[in-house]
Amino acid sequence: MPTAESLDFRIPSDVRYIEEVVGQVVQRCRAMAFSPRHLALNVPVALTEALSNAILRGNLDDPARSVEVRVEIDHARLVVAVRDEGGGFDLAACTTDATLPENLVREDGRGLYLMQQLMDEVERYTDGGNVVRLVLIRE
Repeated sequence: MPTAESLDFRIPSDVRYIEEVVGQVVQRCRAMAFSPRHLALNVPVALTEALSNAILRGNLDDPARSVEVRVEIDHARLVVAVRDEGGGFDLAACTTDATLPENLVREDGRGLYLMQQLMDEVERYTDGGNVVRLVLIRE
């Protein structure tokens, strides 16, 4: 069993690439003996949301742009940085509580909320692009 692993992806702004990236990350987390709950829910949902936001919102679904993903996995945690070519956003201002009555029927605005519920840390910063960093502590 490996003790640590790094993965790097650069994908076009095309949602068809999300499943492959998520699958590889889940597979590597499985090799590090992450819990079945993390593998079935936390990792795939949070990472899918981060990637789709980067493609659709950050890069505005522009096929000329790309998304970079940097993954660090060890026996203690998973750290994923998703970088798009967008202008950025205010994490707190853009996060909507999907459980509030006025938001229950909305079809958007759940991604950041879900990421924050499923991961131990979610932060946004700029680094030559807009970056969302997700951290999951292994149970």
